[in-house]
Amino acid sequence: MKLKVLSLFPGIMEGFFESSIMAKAVERGLVSYTLTDIRDYATDKHHKCDDLVYGGGAGMLMLPGPLSAALEAAGSPGARTVYVTPGGRLFNQAYAAELAREPELVILCGRYEGVDQRIIDKYVSDEISIGDYVLSSGEVAAMVLVDAVYRLVPGVIRGESLDEESFTDGLLEYPQYTRPAVYDNMKVPDVLVSGHHANIVKWRMKKRLEKTLLYRPDLLQGKGLEGELRAMILELIGQGGEA
Repeated sequence: MKLKVLSLFPGIMEGFFESSIMAKAVERGLVSYTLTDIRDYATDKHHKCDDLVYGGGAGMLMLPGPLSAALEAAGSPGARTVYVTPGGRLFNQAYAAELAREPELVILCGRYEGVDQRIIDKYVSDEISIGDYVLSSGEVAAMVLVDAVYRLVPGVIRGESLDEESFTDGLLEYPQYTRPAVYDNMKVPDVLVSGHHANIVKWRMKKRLEKTLLYRPDLLQGKGLEGELRAMILELIGQGGEA
């Protein structure tokens, strides 16, 4: 996957691309990236990239000229182009999986009051919001999006590590434990050290359902759970959970 990120402050993102799993993915050739400084495409001596909003209002808006020049220089006709903005479609795991199938993504980071609508109309295929809140930095939002997407590119992370993560099958992840077996007078659940694989699988599924009922019951709406899973749900509700 090729990632092309356009930003007024690309330095914010450099460490992200040069660290941890991302750095290994780049080294193995699974992911490549370019960071473009939009200011390099400003035409005045002060590298001005923002101006007042037509019609009035607080704040400044990113100018279309430098943005257009930067996007054209990215040289990716037909590539899916994402603008991260609070006013976009809400991002989720399914959306991340969809984007992970793209061979190339162009990501535009906004600042201030955002970007001129004409840039969105001409270049942007996806306006994406990472949540119902506002950030001052489009770079932070872009890193969230990139991190959710690139880890789903085949080969970046082992498939079995992804199979039971939160939002897989619409459920949150079960609690996990490591050594020591007793820490601060708190024991690892007996079932996890029992060696009984079937019981461990059942316990983990029950805990996934329990956590989803507690924190995200909306994820269970319309799932049509049957058989043993339905029985687990009813049992948990009887113990005080909420559907």
